[in-house]
Amino acid sequence: MRTTLLAAMLAVMGLPAVLAAAEVDLEKYLRRDTFTDLKISPSGEYFAATVPFEKQTGVVILRVADNEIVARFLPPLNNHAVDFDWVSDDRVLIELAMKFGSLDQPQLTGELYSLKANSPSGGDLLVGQRKREWIAAFLADELPKDERHVLVAVSTFGAEPYTRLERMNLMNGQRWTVARSPVRRASFTTDDQGQGRFVIGAGTDNINKLYYRDRNKQDWRLINDEAVTSRVEGAVGFSADGTLAYLVVEQTDGPDSIVSWDPATDERREVLRDPLVDVSRIILRPGTSIPVGALYMGDTPRTRFFDEASEDARLYRSLEAAFGGDAVYVTSSTRDGSKVLVQTFSARNPGDFFIYDQKAKSAQHLISRSAWVEPALAAPVRSVTLQSRDGMQLHGFLTTPHGREAKDLPMVVVPHGGPFGVFDSGAYDEESQLLAAAGYAVLQLNFRGSGNYGRAYKEAGKRQWGGNMQDDVTDATRWAIAEGIADREKICIYGASYGAYAALMGVAKEPDLYRCAAGYVGVYDLPMMHTRGDIQDRSSGTTYLREWLGPADKVRDVSPVNLAANIKVPVFLAAGREDERAPVQHTERMEAALKKAGVPVESLYYPREGHGFYVDANRREYYGKLLAFLSQNLGGDKAAPPKPAAP
Repeated sequence: MRTTLLAAMLAVMGLPAVLAAAEVDLEKYLRRDTFTDLKISPSGEYFAATVPFEKQTGVVILRVADNEIVARFLPPLNNHAVDFDWVSDDRVLIELAMKFGSLDQPQLTGELYSLKANSPSGGDLLVGQRKREWIAAFLADELPKDERHVLVAVSTFGAEPYTRLERMNLMNGQRWTVARSPVRRASFTTDDQGQGRFVIGAGTDNINKLYYRDRNKQDWRLINDEAVTSRVEGAVGFSADGTLAYLVVEQTDGPDSIVSWDPATDERREVLRDPLVDVSRIILRPGTSIPVGALYMGDTPRTRFFDEASEDARLYRSLEAAFGGDAVYVTSSTRDGSKVLVQTFSARNPGDFFIYDQKAKSAQHLISRSAWVEPALAAPVRSVTLQSRDGMQLHGFLTTPHGREAKDLPMVVVPHGGPFGVFDSGAYDEESQLLAAAGYAVLQLNFRGSGNYGRAYKEAGKRQWGGNMQDDVTDATRWAIAEGIADREKICIYGASYGAYAALMGVAKEPDLYRCAAGYVGVYDLPMMHTRGDIQDRSSGTTYLREWLGPADKVRDVSPVNLAANIKVPVFLAAGREDERAPVQHTERMEAALKKAGVPVESLYYPREGHGFYVDANRREYYGKLLAFLSQNLGGDKAAPPKPAAP
């Protein structure tokens, strides 16, 4: 089945079914996954999958019996199917997002499409602006007991809207309101009867509030106000008997916890908390919406359960044992829970999908996300822990070239983008694998301000652009030198978006530590973030910039564009001229400042790219130039020339 399903998916993408032998060149790392996500229908008759293309992501439905593709949906350019859910035995509901660059945070369009198996329509728009409805709608509840309707959260366009919960007819898109939110920018949590029981949202001040109401009641009552408790709480579901609600609750120190809450008595009890990291995904009981555990992305991925003796826990433990230590997550299941779709993944494997029959106790491989990746030959990745200069414990990941000892290696330090709430998880990362294939150790640090380590860790990065966040990256670089991992004479720093800022700030603040720096779609002039780009389009974005970045007149001195004279090493810059998140003027000004200071600088601009490059030819050229730049300064391998086209 693996071969036939893979062939079907490759045919959708227009790729040959026979894969070329693996080799260390750019194609191996820049080639798009065959698909992104895979889910089984409630009846078990179909699979649905998202399929990435150059500038869009589509959805296909395949029949399980023969792997025949029975429905296709392809959105307009720069639109992506970011999520889909089975809402009946033969129909999926698709949520779209718009991105103008591969690194963009997807901006949900609020459009919902219906794709039905064996339908020639190619997808029907049920709600959204392309239907001349100036509203945004998002799936809130599939209503498993109702084949014709779902619940959607609906809001008008405009600044900080209020949200309604509406029942929608899947045949024609007609809707009627069943609840209204008492808070702006809200999302609902429903119970097994399809009633909205929780709602969370925030206004222009970005202060989160959580409300609750009893079943069959209309009035909402405030459960948590972040302004009062200094924490965010969100609901994730109810117990099997409906008497308890489960909340994910931020803590004063350390990671978030999962708490059971009894609305009748107001009693709270912590049911799950990892000692190091936040919840990554909630684990549901197969065939239900009942939370039973969580997946955590720590030093290694791990699962934990409310009841470790439960059938749910035993299922995961048996699967984890069968798959040799790879992370395991059940993405979906049949309605009766007898068959579950299992995703496995690791730092060296982008992901495999299996169908597991709980009655027969057997698993069958379906497809690999990237079948051309050989996990045994991928670069090894290990977690690292170190202390910052002020005593904060920091965590990250080190990728090293396959078959080489982690000693005296040329190294590339790669701060992640974001920066707040974003984190490196240690999952398979194509860019880190590419750099390791070129002979470099790759150091990724979750500096303060990153997500996954609790509220206090994230807030420690507030207004620390160029300050403690930057010092954390410096301390990690020096740690790698002290550990003997990195050759102190062969270290470069490279990143995208905020990571590009950190790269240029790194060589400005520590001119003797790095041999070069590279910035990809970066921000380098911090006052300009208050006047250009898409963050300040809303009042909540203006609040975010003021609180987390700092006022415009306070960040000039930590802007790399004003510190070019401190930089003594070569720089490579790349940007897209259609970038709305980090407008190209940041890169143009940084390049001009470096040239004025006499710093060697190489630049690359694409007129029709945004925040990250989509076009295959542009991606190949960009990474070819990046590897050439690093090779010139660190001595690693360059990109192999592209293979000649077949005659």
